[in-house]
Amino acid sequence: MLIKFKPIGLMVCLLIASVSSLDAAEALKVNGIFRSHMVLQRDKPIKVWGWAPAGSDVKVTLGDKSATGKAAGDNGRWEVTFDAQPANATGQTLKVQAGDATIEMDDILIGDIWVMNGQSNMAFSLKAVYDADFEASMAHLPLLRHIRINSGAESEKVETDIDDRFINGDSEDKNWRVVTPEVALEMGAIGYAFGSRVQRSLGIPIGIIDNARGGASLESLVPRHKFADDPQAAAYLKWVDERNAAFSEADFLKAQMDKYNEQMEKYQKQIADDKAKGKDVKRKAPRKPDGDIRTWSVPGRSPSDAASCYNGMFGFFKGLNIKGVAFHQGFNNAMMNTSCKPKFYRTLMKLMVEGWREDFNDPHLPVAVIGLCAGGQAQTRLNFEEQGLSTGAYIRESQRLGLADAGDTEHTAFIPSYDQKVPMLHTKKKIELGVRTARWALKTVYGNDKIDWDVAQLVSATPQDGKMLLTFDRVVRVDDFGSEIEGFSIADASGVFYMAHAEEIETKERDMQHRQVLVSSPLVKEPVAVRYAWARAPMGNLKVDGLPWQPLHSFRTDHIDWSPEVSHMDPDGNAKNSAAIKELKEQASLALKTRLEAEAKGGSQ
Repeated sequence: MLIKFKPIGLMVCLLIASVSSLDAAEALKVNGIFRSHMVLQRDKPIKVWGWAPAGSDVKVTLGDKSATGKAAGDNGRWEVTFDAQPANATGQTLKVQAGDATIEMDDILIGDIWVMNGQSNMAFSLKAVYDADFEASMAHLPLLRHIRINSGAESEKVETDIDDRFINGDSEDKNWRVVTPEVALEMGAIGYAFGSRVQRSLGIPIGIIDNARGGASLESLVPRHKFADDPQAAAYLKWVDERNAAFSEADFLKAQMDKYNEQMEKYQKQIADDKAKGKDVKRKAPRKPDGDIRTWSVPGRSPSDAASCYNGMFGFFKGLNIKGVAFHQGFNNAMMNTSCKPKFYRTLMKLMVEGWREDFNDPHLPVAVIGLCAGGQAQTRLNFEEQGLSTGAYIRESQRLGLADAGDTEHTAFIPSYDQKVPMLHTKKKIELGVRTARWALKTVYGNDKIDWDVAQLVSATPQDGKMLLTFDRVVRVDDFGSEIEGFSIADASGVFYMAHAEEIETKERDMQHRQVLVSSPLVKEPVAVRYAWARAPMGNLKVDGLPWQPLHSFRTDHIDWSPEVSHMDPDGNAKNSAAIKELKEQASLALKTRLEAEAKGGSQ
């Protein structure tokens, strides 16, 4: 058990019997992130906190070290801090005492803690991806520990603790879990692939906190206090709070019951009619509401609304020192006609990273943003222009640029994932993304220069004899060093993009070899802009240094907005977007038709 009360007399027995009904201020408690088998962050002060009856003296022991605190304020919050410790793979006991009550946690290690945040493609378990059986068979990793924060913990207010029912799913084990083949299968696939590689490479304990929430929009993942830093974000939060204040649980439940009664009346009439006609029809009875309200239905608590997921699933353990965060999200903000607001997304991305660093007291907290995955229909030569009309591409761009806006590029990385294509919502190629993130961490965070990880940037795009000459700051090559370069489109001043031909410029200048690409199309005589890997599941096969785990990130040289970007608060926003998107779709379809007809005509000559 996580909590142990050592009985010393009748009063403690009474405390045991009633502990579940007491408020935090009336019973000894430790914040819910602290549990047996956990990893505490090395090389940083170790803070432990919780609640006890106001005025109580609290003693905390970690191994052979002790610290004392006082339960203060109306809620009796206490906190102690131990000096920073190096990595330690020997399990220690963490014991908290106040009066006759004791909470004891066993097998505590010292190492690095990484948080896996985002939405369902980050939460997606190892058991559901390719190579799951092979990976899990090697997961005998006693120094890798894992805990999952589940959906349902979202909140409209900043939480300070978490209930056990939101820990580790349906498992009865609510402690951090030592990674075995069975535990690995339940972990998020990216978190497992990342954590297992980093742990084996460093040889120290690694703790993985999985707190990604399926269906979460970026708005819900930003720390609440950061919305005040931007006028548009502040206005959006005010709107969310007003909707929350106007929400009535009683009215909601009544409406559900009224709907059920209406459906039941209709169902019973259908049954009676079937009987009168001598028919034997199997009809499904409507489901009676059970009185529960899903967070999706509560404004401000929904995983689509401001800070809700951060409030209940991440911010409750702020103050715990951590090593870094890996983030993978985007789908819910890339839905056509509804939620795609690239400029606002870019702002929120910056605020989110800044907020993490503030809440976890580390201005250089390492952050890896894994770009929006490449689900859905793949881009091909036969649909290139139509698939190039992409909300996903704009969101990917906003992820990369918003992360850059947060500054401190030495401790951040944007990790492309678009090349791992599977035509489904949850792509099964997740291990590759965890390994890429581990490569970044091992080289840049941990300083292992023997690990290959690099990025490339476009230096210039220059018109040249009816073509566009692109120059990069690193070597970019197709990963098999021989195939035709794919994924470029090109446009003139009209802004209509056509699939383009791309070829590497050969040069004898050693410093410029494999750094220049010439892009062209017979349909574009005076090019002004190019795009690369610009679709939800794009063509695009260039890699930095030609290495398969280092895709060249998608980019564009134009500044064309996705569509009129409407605010959340605009009741006519969807209609406005729909009208604009209809026009864009017609333009893309015409461009595709024009190119295919031109290619057919050219091929027949």
